[in-house]
Amino acid sequence: MSIKILADSASDLSKHYYNQYNIEMVPLTVHLDGKEYEDGQTIEPKTVYDSMRAGKSPKTSQVSPQLFKAVFTKYAEANEPLLYIAFSSELSGTYQTAKMMELEVKESYPDAPIHIIDTKCASIGCGLVAIHAAKLAHNGATLEEIIESAEYQAEHMEHIFTVDDLEYLYRGGRVSKTAAFVGTLLKIKPLLHVEDGKLIPLEKIRGAKKVLSRMVEIMEERGTDFQNQTIGISHGDDLEKAELLASMISEKLGVNKDDIVIDMVGASVGSHAGPGTIALFFSNKPIK
Repeated sequence: MSIKILADSASDLSKHYYNQYNIEMVPLTVHLDGKEYEDGQTIEPKTVYDSMRAGKSPKTSQVSPQLFKAVFTKYAEANEPLLYIAFSSELSGTYQTAKMMELEVKESYPDAPIHIIDTKCASIGCGLVAIHAAKLAHNGATLEEIIESAEYQAEHMEHIFTVDDLEYLYRGGRVSKTAAFVGTLLKIKPLLHVEDGKLIPLEKIRGAKKVLSRMVEIMEERGTDFQNQTIGISHGDDLEKAELLASMISEKLGVNKDDIVIDMVGASVGSHAGPGTIALFFSNKPIK
């Protein structure tokens, strides 16, 4: 029986990857200029970044309960296994909403093979877990094998990223006012990472050029077996810098550039991170 992988738009995968790996997607909502948009479907990330550069503050909300219920009901009625790879519960209420709708659907379909993983990951960190699960499903792995492997991948996913302006993360409640204030002084570039699903400031680096080099250094310190995993880089409308980081990784760590997924940070995550964000994702303990 085929096993369907479901992801949300905060995994920041483009339609190319959803199509290639047969992954279904549910969108978070972006609120801009008094209108609601479906992330990844009815608004482009660049629209969000341009609005932020113009001084606007887009807001976001989680995937709607009605959408989760509709998707879960569809697979429950067909008795088709569904595994939802969810955005970190520490950064959005989407996971909790999905769990509520799972329980509701299972009142009518108690044996429905619906499963949800709280990845504690964000952006392409979450996307890489979804791709990994979809590849296993395509290759005929059992649902139990896919769940175990996806949970392992999520647990060992590293997120190292920098933003141009911590004020955006502060406005969205993602970092403290103190962290945001310090980051804006003296042209200091913040490096952050994800710890147990939360965004945590890691280091402060003076000068934008040094930040990418330090990201590669941290990758070398924390990671291993780079030739046997997929690396992810997401960017807030700064493809040139993302490609430069990919070249640096390829040169220093011997990674084939074809094994590096580069995509723009989507509209929902980008509404909090802001333009100029550069994020790096890799496993610190890939499965052999």
